Amino acid sequence: MGITIATDQFQAEDYDRFSTKVRQNLHALKMLLEKPEFGIGPASIGAELEFYILDDQLNVSPIGMDLHECINDPQVTVELNRFNLEYNLKQQVFSGSPFLAFENELALAVSRIDAAASPYNAKIVPIGILPTLERKDFGPGMMTNIPRYRIFAKCLRGMRGGPFSINIDGEDALHIDAEDVTLEGANTSHQIHWRVNPGDFADYFNAAQLVTPMMVALGANSPSLFGHHLWDETRITLFKQSIDSRAKSDHKWRHPPRVYFGMGWVREGAWELFSASTALYRPIIPIVGDEDPVAEVIAGRSPKLDELKLHQGTTWPWNRAIYDHTEGGHLRIEMRALPAGPSVVDMSANAAFYIGCCLALKKHINHLISILPFNYAEHNFYRAAKEGIHSSILWPSRSQVELKETPIITVAQYLLPLAKDALLEAQVDEVEVERLFTVIEGRLSEKISGAQWQRQMVKALQKKYSKKESFHLMLEHYIKNQTTGLPVCDWSLIP
Repeated sequence: MGITIATDQFQAEDYDRFSTKVRQNLHALKMLLEKPEFGIGPASIGAELEFYILDDQLNVSPIGMDLHECINDPQVTVELNRFNLEYNLKQQVFSGSPFLAFENELALAVSRIDAAASPYNAKIVPIGILPTLERKDFGPGMMTNIPRYRIFAKCLRGMRGGPFSINIDGEDALHIDAEDVTLEGANTSHQIHWRVNPGDFADYFNAAQLVTPMMVALGANSPSLFGHHLWDETRITLFKQSIDSRAKSDHKWRHPPRVYFGMGWVREGAWELFSASTALYRPIIPIVGDEDPVAEVIAGRSPKLDELKLHQGTTWPWNRAIYDHTEGGHLRIEMRALPAGPSVVDMSANAAFYIGCCLALKKHINHLISILPFNYAEHNFYRAAKEGIHSSILWPSRSQVELKETPIITVAQYLLPLAKDALLEAQVDEVEVERLFTVIEGRLSEKISGAQWQRQMVKALQKKYSKKESFHLMLEHYIKNQTTGLPVCDWSLIP
C-alpha cells in the first residue's frame, strides 16, 4: 500500500497522528476530485486471485512464505494464512480481448507457482472454500508471521473483547467460536478492479451494487465448511463473522461491521465512500508517511494518500472505492464478492458479465435505485449468497414503478443481451464476448454453478462413501475438471 509495515507495536499518540493524517488525505482527495481533468482516461480492468496451497493429500499446506520467497515475483503476495497465496494480474485496457489476456497470464503464473511448489509435493487451487478443511487447520500458528497480520489480529481481537462467533444456518448449520482471526483465511476470492472516470463513478458503483446479488448467485462456489452444507456462497457470511470486531456495546447503535454490503446508494461520488469509512471505523495500522498530500495537489501532482489507502485496506465492503496515484491518479471500483474458481474461463465470464451489466444499466440507474430502497438491495445480496442460482430477488422494473420477486435466472436472462451489447459498444471483441457469454448461458440453462456442482457431486458420492470421503473425492474431481479448462456447466456430475 506504499507504506512499509515493520512493527506491530503502537501507542495512543500513533493513532491520533494517523487519524489527523487521514483527514488531510481526505481533504487532498476532495481537492483532486474537484479538478475536471482528474482521473479521465481509458477504462481498464485488473484482478486479484487468491489460491489455496494443497499437499498431495489435498489438505492445506502451510508453505506460503517459502513459495513467496522462492518465486520472488512482486505479483505474488502472501495472505493472512500460511496456506494461501494471491496473484495480482497485470492491468488490461478494457477493449479487444482483455479476459483472454488474463487467462493466458494466469496459465503461466499457475504453472510457475506449481513448479515452485512441486518440491514440497504441493500445488495451488482456486476454490472459494476448500471442502477438505478441518478445524485443526486454523489457529494463531497458521497465521503468516509478518507485522501487518500480527497487528491486524491483535487489534481486531482487542476491539472484539472476546471470541469471534460463527453462526451459519443451512442444511447442516454450523456454530463455533474462534479465538483468533484465521478463519478469515478460509475464504479465497477473485477480485475485479475496474477503472472508471470520476464523473461516472456513482452511477457505475450503484449499478455494481444492484447486480452484485445476481453475480454472487451465478458465481457461487463455496457451499460448505468443515463438512457442513451451508450457503451456496458461504464466504459472504463467514468473512463477515470471522473478523467482526464489534463489541457488544457497538450493537446498541447498530454500528456496521467492517465487512459490509454498503450504507446506501451513492449520491455524491467516490469521496463520500472514503469519508464514511474514515468516520465509521477505528484505525488498525497507524503508520504515517512523510508526504504532504495537500502540497502535492497544489503543486499539480497526484499524492499517494498512503494513510487513506492503508485505512481503506482494513475495511471490507463487498464493492470498494479505490484511489490510485499512478497514471496521473484515478479511481477504480473493486468488486470483491466473487469467489475463486471454479475454472479460469468461469472467472472470466463472471467478470465480463458483471461489467457488462453495469455498463448496460448506467443509463437507467437513477430510476432503478429510486424505486429500490437500498435495504432491499442488501436483502437481495444475502439471499443470493444463501440460496444461490435458485434464489429470487426483489428487482425493479424499468417500465413501471413496481418491485417484484423475480428468480435470479430470469433477471440474468433479461440482462444477458443488454450486457452483451454494452460490451460490444465498449469495443470488447465480439469473439471474446460470445465465448464468455456462452459460459453464462450454459450455467443458466443447466441451472448449475460451482456451488451446485459441489453439492450434487457430494450427494452422489455419499451413496457409496462416508461424508468425509465424499468431500475429498469431490475435490479430486473438481481439480481434474479444472485442469481441462472447461467451464463448470460442462463438468460431469457422474462420479
